[in-house]
Amino acid sequence: MPTPTLPPALADFLAPRLERLAEADPGLAAAIADPARRPGIERLLLASDFAFDALQRMPDWLDGIEADIAPPRLAAEDEPQWPARLRRYRRRQSLRLVWRDVNGLDDVEATLAGSSRLAEACLDTALTALETQFVQRHGWVRDAAGTAQRLVVFGLGKLGGGELNFSSDIDLVFAYPEGGQSDGARPLDAETWFARFGQRLIQLLDEVTAEGFCHRVDMRLRPFGASGRLALSFSAMEQYFQREGRDWERYAWIKARPVAGDRAAGEALLDTLRPFVYRRYLDYTALDGLREMKALIAAEVARRELAEHVKLGPGGIREIEFLAQALQLIRGGREPELRQRNLLRALAALVQAGHLDDATGERLAVAYRFLRRLENRLQMLADQQVHTLPDDPLTRARLSVTLGFADWEALYAELAAHRTAVSEEFDRLLAPRRRAAQTSALATYWRALPDGGEPGVLGESGFGDVAGIDAVLRDFARSPALRALSARGRARLDHVLPALLAAAAQSHAPDAAVPRLLGLLHAIARRTSYLALLEEQPAALQRLVDVTARSALLAERLEQHPLLLDELLDVRAAGPVPDRASLTEELARALARADAEDAESVLLALNEFRQGASFRIALATLSGRQPARDAVRQLAWLAELIVGAALAQVERELAAQHGRVPDAGIAVLGYGSFGGEELNFGSDLDLVFLYDAAPDALSDGARPLEAARWYAKLAQKLVSFLGTVSPAGRLYEVDVRLRPDGAKGLLVSTVASFAAYQRERAWTWERQALVRARAVAGGERVVAAFEQVRTQSLCAQRDPQALREDVVAMRRRMRAELDRSDAARFDLKQGEGGLVDLEFLLQAGVLEHAVAHPALAVPRATPALIEALRDAGVLTRDRAEALHAARDVLLARALGCTLDRRPRLVGEDAELAQARAAIRAACLAHGLDFRTQARR
Repeated sequence: MPTPTLPPALADFLAPRLERLAEADPGLAAAIADPARRPGIERLLLASDFAFDALQRMPDWLDGIEADIAPPRLAAEDEPQWPARLRRYRRRQSLRLVWRDVNGLDDVEATLAGSSRLAEACLDTALTALETQFVQRHGWVRDAAGTAQRLVVFGLGKLGGGELNFSSDIDLVFAYPEGGQSDGARPLDAETWFARFGQRLIQLLDEVTAEGFCHRVDMRLRPFGASGRLALSFSAMEQYFQREGRDWERYAWIKARPVAGDRAAGEALLDTLRPFVYRRYLDYTALDGLREMKALIAAEVARRELAEHVKLGPGGIREIEFLAQALQLIRGGREPELRQRNLLRALAALVQAGHLDDATGERLAVAYRFLRRLENRLQMLADQQVHTLPDDPLTRARLSVTLGFADWEALYAELAAHRTAVSEEFDRLLAPRRRAAQTSALATYWRALPDGGEPGVLGESGFGDVAGIDAVLRDFARSPALRALSARGRARLDHVLPALLAAAAQSHAPDAAVPRLLGLLHAIARRTSYLALLEEQPAALQRLVDVTARSALLAERLEQHPLLLDELLDVRAAGPVPDRASLTEELARALARADAEDAESVLLALNEFRQGASFRIALATLSGRQPARDAVRQLAWLAELIVGAALAQVERELAAQHGRVPDAGIAVLGYGSFGGEELNFGSDLDLVFLYDAAPDALSDGARPLEAARWYAKLAQKLVSFLGTVSPAGRLYEVDVRLRPDGAKGLLVSTVASFAAYQRERAWTWERQALVRARAVAGGERVVAAFEQVRTQSLCAQRDPQALREDVVAMRRRMRAELDRSDAARFDLKQGEGGLVDLEFLLQAGVLEHAVAHPALAVPRATPALIEALRDAGVLTRDRAEALHAARDVLLARALGCTLDRRPRLVGEDAELAQARAAIRAACLAHGLDFRTQARR
């Protein structure tokens, strides 16, 4: 397979990579110098950054790169090495797959089959090792006849079809034949045994380690989805599909295949489930379900701008799959030969049976092979699960040349031809039924659903995505929740829903509002009191529509926690915005209603308080009753109050077990946006823990602990408490990586060791972080000691030039790694002239000038820091005002993105350009050029 003459850009890309490999290993150098071997190596490096990285790590893998090696042996005595061995095996075999694919040794079917076999080998190897371990600990789970039972692992999706992508998730479902109990020294019931076993299996494959991952595992296709039990007995599986199974699950289980464990038992279960997937009659209702699924996907493609997505976009892989699966479901009950898991075999069977003509079948098969090969090459670039065509010219050139095209235009032309052919065939089968347009009121339209109703009224009312809105409304109308409504509940819904539709049609975002409103109605359908609220309170209904149209985040919270509908009543929604005093009083009332001796009761009370308060903060911000700068400060106050209450709760629990440490205390420090009182909705909390106690101090309980262990337990309990999921949600995710020595350091440090670390070993960026750090909970003495350490560290003498160089280097590194800006959109946080640039400017100013102006060590929040630097003469008055204004603009945009669940990436306008320019000019004026070299 000859390598074409490379364009200069690709030659320039390839040369240093070849040079680095040659320098890294004599064997690689010899292979590169060999005229017979060099072309294959060049093709490999052009096609795959993953392969380049693998050869850098393991140069000897090039020799024997075509060998199909056996999976590693996972010995019981060597358990800590299991993850590394699996990951190295997967990397080596994946390198082989890339080599064979890019050098024309395998066609796309062989590559897909090889990826599937690799996943199965890893599954089998991990399962066998874990099974031996579990049996030693807990014995076998035996059925009524005394036969040992094994887990059955079903592969769905492309793994089930034996056509797995190069870097795909593996969709798994776990099952076991019967209930019972294990017969070991530490027996477990079957459900617990198999659930724990499944968790360990997922962890062994999915967990990211220093060696990367083995296979990403997705369990969401199991019965009841993410909320369902991890492993079900066969009888429970049968009952689920008889009572709960949905249309999309029929499509999913077409491909189901036992891929590990007791495969024979798995095939027996699939025989039992076959009537759920394949009806005994011609089942043209499959087309209706498929139309709805496709409409939802089309809406998602449009919303997320996925037109260039080779899987979900028009004429993409999913349309070929849907077309084949629809024909399989319609006729597969009567024609067993159509029950194929593999897509290409399914197409061949449909042609053979006469349901597709030869030319159509060939066009679809050729298009599928092309799309899957392109999809694989996209994923081989960096071992990432991507499906979208690249934007940058270099990557496009690499793909084009290694796929055998002269340039990107030639590749794209062939892609377009295939997609057109696929779309034509797909639309021929699945085009929505057309009906004569009629003018109809929204109420008449709704009451005719799900089988009647003319969607044209939606367009006349003001909706843009008529097909998408019509599809989701029909799906809702046929939902079990509606069938279970009482006559009164149905009457209320029939009154409320048209009113919601009418309001949504006139809202800020009509097409976005309806699916969000329907999600809420699904959640509250059986609670007719909520329907009555919306029926009786038109202002609340209107506010609900406005909130859901403007904020995906608040719509999601309403769906998850319908109690928040109470917040939409006039007195609450239009009342005063929360301040620190009112939040403190509200928390006190919430805790007074909880049982302090019951941690779950306290957790629920704290969660409900947080949900309500943050919802009102969001409402006030969304309605324009307060600026974003007030909202972020209120959210920080809210978090501080909750951390304080949570600390008190876990201290009580720990004291009940081990007593308290006399004459000692802890300080909980908030870093980052928490410390700087600039918290966003959904932000996690950066926490650091310090304690102060005598070296030999012990707690005074019945089971005393050394002070270090006592406070370590306290911190662990606090982090766990904040992250525990309750019926009202989770309080906060916590990040503790900013502690001294990072993830390698102790979770809790003494004040003395913290002081020594700051004095002797802290990096400049850690001292920058200290600028915003503040105590958010804890004892006065420890808090005072922290303040002293912080002040001494910030006010130390520093070399201004060295400081600026460190700050600039760190900022450039962050931008290179984190800035998501592109030609069309600006990253509000990490982009040039964004919020982090402002933070770094202020932090550098404090670290440089606090030695002469100790007052600079006092403030933490951005506005106060700007004022302090202005008062110290570091910033001019005009510059300080410009920075205040710039921050307000950036915060408002960022908060708006978060409230609508959008990435903090926005198009630039005059206001944003002015804000960025102010920050950029201030940075440059103080010797901080954060621009990356490529942009200078």
